[in-house]
Amino acid sequence: SFEVTLKPGEPWHSCLLYVLTDGERDRTAPPDCVGQSHGSRHAETLADWLKNVVKVRTSNEEFYRLFRQALEDMAALRLPMAGPDHMVFLPAAGLPWFVAPFGRDSLIVSLQNTLVYPEFARGTSEVLGSLQAKHEDNYRDAEPGKILHEIRYGELAHFKLIPHTPYYGTADATPLYLIALHAAWRAIGDRGLLERHLETAEGCLSWIDEYGDRDGDGLQEYQTRSSVGYENMGWKDSGDAVVNPDGSLVKGPKALCELQGYVYDAWVRMAEMFDALGKPERAQALRSKAAALFELFNAAFWDEELGIYAYALDGDKRKVLTVASNAGHCLWSGIVPPERAKRVAERLMAPDMWTGWGIRTLSADNPAFNPYNYQTGSVWPHDNAIIAMGFKYYGFDAKAAQIAHDISVAASCFRLNQLPELYTAFQREETNFPVQYIGANVPQAWAAGSAFMLTQALLGFLPDAPRDKLYIDPSLPKWLPDLAVHDLRLGKHKLDIRFWREGEETAFEVIKGDPERVERCDIVSKIAQLKTTSDPV
Repeated sequence: SFEVTLKPGEPWHSCLLYVLTDGERDRTAPPDCVGQSHGSRHAETLADWLKNVVKVRTSNEEFYRLFRQALEDMAALRLPMAGPDHMVFLPAAGLPWFVAPFGRDSLIVSLQNTLVYPEFARGTSEVLGSLQAKHEDNYRDAEPGKILHEIRYGELAHFKLIPHTPYYGTADATPLYLIALHAAWRAIGDRGLLERHLETAEGCLSWIDEYGDRDGDGLQEYQTRSSVGYENMGWKDSGDAVVNPDGSLVKGPKALCELQGYVYDAWVRMAEMFDALGKPERAQALRSKAAALFELFNAAFWDEELGIYAYALDGDKRKVLTVASNAGHCLWSGIVPPERAKRVAERLMAPDMWTGWGIRTLSADNPAFNPYNYQTGSVWPHDNAIIAMGFKYYGFDAKAAQIAHDISVAASCFRLNQLPELYTAFQREETNFPVQYIGANVPQAWAAGSAFMLTQALLGFLPDAPRDKLYIDPSLPKWLPDLAVHDLRLGKHKLDIRFWREGEETAFEVIKGDPERVERCDIVSKIAQLKTTSDPV
């Protein structure tokens, strides 16, 4: 014990340093005095981060604040991890509940950051690859080649009272790993990235074939084998998320619509990577598999009357004809034929789905709809950003801009323009506003990353760093008449590009860097070309 004598108004502090141990490793706090260095160290860390990420300038203060706050949120959520031979960063899912490596979350955030901070994808590929499952373990829903869902290091995990050591109860992280690896390669241009993670990618491909397709029908299904496993293994993983049109719970095994799209997209992207690695036979085999899945999916999931894809197929292979936001992810993956894409987009923007603050997770016409519930009626920013990218890929620029506007305005209703993980939203009126979900993570990584993906949707960025090209298809709406992007990385190049409206068109100028690196394109045609050919896109 000790005594402290203080004069009136005199401050005093003391630092207590703890060693955190989980039985396998020790973590010791920095020995410096927090009271003397805490503020400046954090300021320096943020300043260093901002030097290495994309920044924007625009006359729309709302959108600028959203983007700037997203950068600060992402800085706070960087998780330093030990890679195989060096330290790497991957994004933690969110504060306060999800400060841990996740599969799906870290991969989607890496995709959102492809142009803002592509190193996230590099770090995520390293860490998740090192934790790829090697054998079956029913308690942890592990199977060879599978990418984890979540890993924890606390007391419950140490004593195996929870399966998160790591837990592999996700059906989509494995194809998303391949999608994120491809996106990182296209942004960074490093062939070594593909070579370094080829073994992990091969494991992912094997898992998709051997375990993802549980019954050999060519579609991806999931069902837990663990006594404490998750009932649902898509991004909507709450127990009550997947419902029938009458509001009852769907019985498994379940084949989610977006899961088929992710696998289709993963095969298409892996085909391009195998071409780059000089393996054209593997590339062609994957394109053939993707084409077969395209036909199978559209035959099994499409509903002509509803004008949208079934939410899922249930355990008896019956269509779950529930209208949900998941179908928008199918647009993002490219598994939707153009003649159906317009109907899907229009259905998602119908009043029972579109709130004016974003697209709901579940139709308001479903008996299970509850705008206050986690995934049966709430609005998730990352869900909307993915849908906006899907709209852009099919040429629905106005609809993509509408979503970007909705999310930007919604963000202005929250302190610091900081998007929460999800929010409740009734139909937008002049006097109402969105309300943060109780218990939502703030900051949350894929909510923050939504600002980056929405920017990409508005500007139509399609990086091709292996060929030193950035293709763009910009379409600025009236509410965002100008937007400048600074410190954009394309492989070894750095670019500043200014965009502005001229009448109904969007003009651009490369104000820093080599203008020859940037080329305007029709993104719809470019995306279609990527699916069918090994030629440069």
